[in-house]
Amino acid sequence: MILEKLRQANDLHKIPLSEFPTLAEEIRQFLIESVSRTGGHLASNLGAVELTLALHNVLEFPEDKLIWDVGHQAYTHKILTGRKEGFAKLRQDGGLSGFPKRKESDCDAFDTGHSSNSISAGLGYVRARDLQKKSYRVVSVIGDGALTGGMAYEALNNAAELKTNFIIVLNDNSMSISKNVGGISSYLSAIRTAQSYTGLKLNVTNSLKKIPHVGEQLVDAVRKTKTSIKQLIIPGMFFEDMGITYLGPVDGHDMLQMMKLFNEAKRVQGPVLVHVVTEKGRGYAPAVRHPARFHGTGAFDVATGLPLKKSKPTYTDIFSTVMRKMGDREPDVVAITAAMPTGTGLKRFANMFPDRFFDVGIAEEHGVTFAAGLALGGMIPVFAVYSSFLQRGIDQVLHDVCMQELHVVFAIDRAGLVGSDGETHNGCFDLSYLSMIPNMTLMAPKNLWELSDMMKFAIHEKGPVAVRYPRGEAYDGLKEFRAPIVRGKGEVIARGRRIALLAVGSMVKTGERVWKTLRDRGEEVTFVNMRFVKPFDTELLDELAQDHSLFVTMEENVQSGGFGEHVAAYMQKHHPGTTVEIVAIGDCFVEQGDVENWKKKLGLDAESVLNRIEEWEQ
Repeated sequence: MILEKLRQANDLHKIPLSEFPTLAEEIRQFLIESVSRTGGHLASNLGAVELTLALHNVLEFPEDKLIWDVGHQAYTHKILTGRKEGFAKLRQDGGLSGFPKRKESDCDAFDTGHSSNSISAGLGYVRARDLQKKSYRVVSVIGDGALTGGMAYEALNNAAELKTNFIIVLNDNSMSISKNVGGISSYLSAIRTAQSYTGLKLNVTNSLKKIPHVGEQLVDAVRKTKTSIKQLIIPGMFFEDMGITYLGPVDGHDMLQMMKLFNEAKRVQGPVLVHVVTEKGRGYAPAVRHPARFHGTGAFDVATGLPLKKSKPTYTDIFSTVMRKMGDREPDVVAITAAMPTGTGLKRFANMFPDRFFDVGIAEEHGVTFAAGLALGGMIPVFAVYSSFLQRGIDQVLHDVCMQELHVVFAIDRAGLVGSDGETHNGCFDLSYLSMIPNMTLMAPKNLWELSDMMKFAIHEKGPVAVRYPRGEAYDGLKEFRAPIVRGKGEVIARGRRIALLAVGSMVKTGERVWKTLRDRGEEVTFVNMRFVKPFDTELLDELAQDHSLFVTMEENVQSGGFGEHVAAYMQKHHPGTTVEIVAIGDCFVEQGDVENWKKKLGLDAESVLNRIEEWEQ
């Protein structure tokens, strides 16, 4: 196999170009078989095999800097830089990350996992290179989906001032995770139909450059000219008008043509965008038919593409059902997603109520303020978003929603530890960054029924409301406890004395284990499902302080600024004799791996909590 010859970076330069098509198929087959065992991002990587090979052919690693936007399409890059064996433990404890990681390899130029930042990072590299008078190449790869994010345009605007080389590769597969939406998608679709432009522009440019003495000046003049003729023959006018040379579109599976354009791009003294059109999921029929499902997949059967494990309903599934029902009952309810209708569970709502469903693209900041406008217009917007992605809209949550006390509901999925996606996707900060904002109501359900109840409560409540829930199978325990939800009030599951367990959301399941273990030992402790992080139940804390010496707060969130610290501050002020033990995530970023294993490492499991109680008792 040709693939076996690639042991380290730049080994690709030893492979004849005639063998590249075979190598591409070997890589594609390796990716399908490997990801079928471990799970991972498949469709995006299958679409970028030839693109990556072409880039590696014209670059030298680690000297040149290749920056991937999001990074979920960088598996081939990892293979070509000596990490093929690591795929056996892809996205597992101590194994290969599913995203670029500088500590993994000096061929990874930038750690990433979120969207629309590659041009900004690349531009920073370029400026540093020029200041230090170095000569390495900088290439930022960005998808057409990521171009729906405003940060990309801020960077493009800034990059237009460059007088030195900076290559931007637009990987255009008409998809982000789900199908792209909006004006940029339509614009790029029009460009794709103008294939004849590529050869015309290159031929004209090269011919002008050959004219003695004045060739370069003529090329520069043509670039700056904005005539009706140019409007007709240059489909990349949007980029050209910004001062960015546009090359393309080119077939993203024609390696020779891509190499030709990349080498041409290396000669441009300024920013240059190479538009590459690829097919997401290429080479594996199930991924081509269902690219969204194979964007991030668990283990699956290669022959059929079907998952190997049938899971119970997830919290996302429960949210999906509630939204469909609320859409029927509440005509003013509208739903918003940032390019993730499937991932957030809004697909069913979108199918049933298309006029009340809005996909804003990968643009969380815009999504939040858009929701604010909908609320002012008399609607009840529900913005379904992953916890780690909502971080990008904190200013808008604070300034545009909470400051105006607008009734916007934030359905925050993937809160807490997410497992295999690692530190870029863990939602361990939302309790901290949302609870610091005035006027915010913040809740977390203990099980699947409570998520349903909380969403109904949130829709009928006033002002900003956030409901945060974890990734994965919804907990179905404690079904017998379903007291009505009252703003700011916790749910007492068991009333004892001396020790009070105060658990938030997903940690109620852990708290239940601690409670039952202590009960079996003859210790009657109090166990509370707090429900509300803001406002939290201070009346209950005042009551419990009369006959309890220890409060144990439990949250799947960082300790800094979290629920436990708020409780500790309150108790120190009002009941200084009560000890507060905070069970939370420490001051760290949590890498990829099994969630239960990480809970043990972080001290969030039942045994660790019991040990801390025993230490207090001693």
